[in-house]
Amino acid sequence: MRLKDKIAAITGAGSGIGRAAAQRFAKEGASVIILEINEAMGIEVRDAILKEGGQAEYMGVDISKWEQVESVFALIGQKYGGLDVLYNNASVFSGTKDAPIDALDVDVMEQILRVNLFGTMYCSKAAIPLMRKRGGGSVIHTSSSCGIIGIPNCDAYSVSKGGAISLTRAMAVEYGPDGIRTNCIAPAAIHTPMIYESDLNKPTFDENQFLTQKTPVRRWGQPEDIANIALFLASDEGSYLNGAIIVADGGITVT
Repeated sequence: MRLKDKIAAITGAGSGIGRAAAQRFAKEGASVIILEINEAMGIEVRDAILKEGGQAEYMGVDISKWEQVESVFALIGQKYGGLDVLYNNASVFSGTKDAPIDALDVDVMEQILRVNLFGTMYCSKAAIPLMRKRGGGSVIHTSSSCGIIGIPNCDAYSVSKGGAISLTRAMAVEYGPDGIRTNCIAPAAIHTPMIYESDLNKPTFDENQFLTQKTPVRRWGQPEDIANIALFLASDEGSYLNGAIIVADGGITVT
């Protein structure tokens, strides 16, 4: 019960890594707030956690809109009196629309940045006062291999994920003295619905070659792999990690 009596909010908790983290956190004793734009998926995860004896609540929010973020975190403050963990997991990846910067549609660029970067900033801004009420907390951001190395044809996504890393470092310095730690996970090749918007969805993609020649661990990452890292960062076991960028990609970015 590494998160016993902790209040944890997870964005994009309706599927993939967010769902795995919500279920993992609940099993470790947290009261999980599922922040998800898709109501049906959010409720499904909530019900699954409740069925297993955990504590969870669904709150609908579009993190790209500050007014909605401000409202939902105000509600969290009223109902729970504060917040211990914020996992900024929600992201969008427009694999078929993202492109090199000179060919990138401005509307696509703004949509990706609005969710991935502004949404992370909005939720962090709203969560910090609630963490101060609890005497500290843990903020976990989500980057990607795109934030670590250059990857072609996804410039907007790369900018948003590089921004998450810079925001992590800035917040670590800013709020560390308040007992609020900020760290970042940079996953890659995680087998979630989002991956089907990337190269995996192209006719030319050779999955066997990718797994045997480009992935040193020779397998896809699973949502639970990342959820376990998030659990460590959220718990007191990770109490001396602040400003860390944990690259969880099976070694892809070092090949």
